[in-house]
Amino acid sequence: MNDNAYPFSRRRLLAGAAAASAVTVTGVAVAPTAAAATPARATTPLVARDRIATAALRAPDGTAPAVRFQADFHARLAAWLAFWSANSPRAWSAPVQVVGRVAPAGDALTLHAIRYRRDDELRAGFAAGRRDGSHAATLASLHHHFPSVRVLPDGTVRVGDGPAGFTGAPGQVAFAVAACRELWGDGDATAARWAEHAGRALARAGQRADAASHAGWAAFTRISLRRGLGTESYE
Repeated sequence: MNDNAYPFSRRRLLAGAAAASAVTVTGVAVAPTAAAATPARATTPLVARDRIATAALRAPDGTAPAVRFQADFHARLAAWLAFWSANSPRAWSAPVQVVGRVAPAGDALTLHAIRYRRDDELRAGFAAGRRDGSHAATLASLHHHFPSVRVLPDGTVRVGDGPAGFTGAPGQVAFAVAACRELWGDGDATAARWAEHAGRALARAGQRADAASHAGWAAFTRISLRRGLGTESYE
């Protein structure tokens, strides 16, 4: 079955996801005491979706159930997938399948695979069990869009909802060190001086920015995505 029966250009996919990312869920319901305060999200109805952008959702067992999401999380996922696609090789189609599981609360995704078509063949642009450049690149794309990204022992990646940006969280620092080593060939990268090493990668890409800033983190994750997927080498 063709999961991409209504193909979109990457430009349209990116534009549509950007519009979707404007969807927000209102703040926090205030209770009489701090202990009793409960986020409004706890009572916000979830939305049922069987796609992320143009990609069909698949469970790891191959089934295609409709999945219930928090609306803002689904919009962020659509923007992320469009970003991943826009920075992938031109020969790849827009993603046609995303394989993963969504948490019952609708605010987290455990990602197993991203599949695209090339020459009428379904291929994996990301596969959890394949620890290669595309794995590191996809981590970069997720860190670009989400504050909570965690690699599980089997290589799957758990992503939690929230606004993008550098927070200095241990997971972000660990990713930056790994990216410098695995994608940029900087074997001396350490957690203590990760920003310096990431800055070298940014300089190779012709960008002068502090990797620990909002703009610098966005730039570093983007160039790491492109390098890992082979879109640009920055030599």
